[in-house]
Amino acid sequence: MSALFDLIGRTALVTGSSRGIGNALARALADAGATVVLNGVNPDRLAKAEAAMAADFPEGRIRSIAFDVTSDSAAAAGIAWIEENVGPLEILVNNAGIQHRVPMLDLDVKDWERVISTDLTSAFLVGREAARHMIPRGRGKIINICSVQTDLARPTIAPYVAAKGGLRNLTRAMTAEWAAEGLQINGIAPGYIHTEMTQNLVDDEAFNSWILGRTPAHRWGTVADLGGPAVWLASDASNFVNGQTIFVDGGMTVVV
Repeated sequence: MSALFDLIGRTALVTGSSRGIGNALARALADAGATVVLNGVNPDRLAKAEAAMAADFPEGRIRSIAFDVTSDSAAAAGIAWIEENVGPLEILVNNAGIQHRVPMLDLDVKDWERVISTDLTSAFLVGREAARHMIPRGRGKIINICSVQTDLARPTIAPYVAAKGGLRNLTRAMTAEWAAEGLQINGIAPGYIHTEMTQNLVDDEAFNSWILGRTPAHRWGTVADLGGPAVWLASDASNFVNGQTIFVDGGMTVVV
């Protein structure tokens, strides 16, 4: 049974992985045996993340490449570099994303477009480039990181809600076109996860109380809660799972 979850010898790319959820997912894949390529747009932060993770794994198992996931040419160049310098890409985790909290009536269209581009279009661009290499080999795993906002909405985060809802259906569209070629494309939808980027929400007494009351598990999620689902979807254990979005939210989306 353990062999089903073994990622030894496989190359994975995790976008937006210099910190936070992306970094935790990258570590989980590496723990399962994958050679992992970290990605981000800040070269200095990315280099520090690579050095920190590489210290825990054999030489060559952790690599990094900085490129802009919202650029089609940069995405193509980044995937080509991995194929040429690391190995055939078998696992892609589209994790890169940003948030922008402003009421819709005050939302600048440039900020709308920036969130949509980073949170949705990037998954299309990087996913398409990865698929162009995966399809001729007849195998590949693409995991799109969604959110509870894939199904739910809150005030002031309209572009994020729209992007994550779109990402769920992009996952389905990728499945419709690529499943017959041997690819499995699925999503993970985290609930509210305690990271350095959500610390201000954890510290907000009213918001923290709302999260604890709204979540049946009565706690925030941790990045460790996401590693198992990611390894499962990246492994042979999920070879007949396609087009699904797995909610890892402590039950938040199933109660009223």
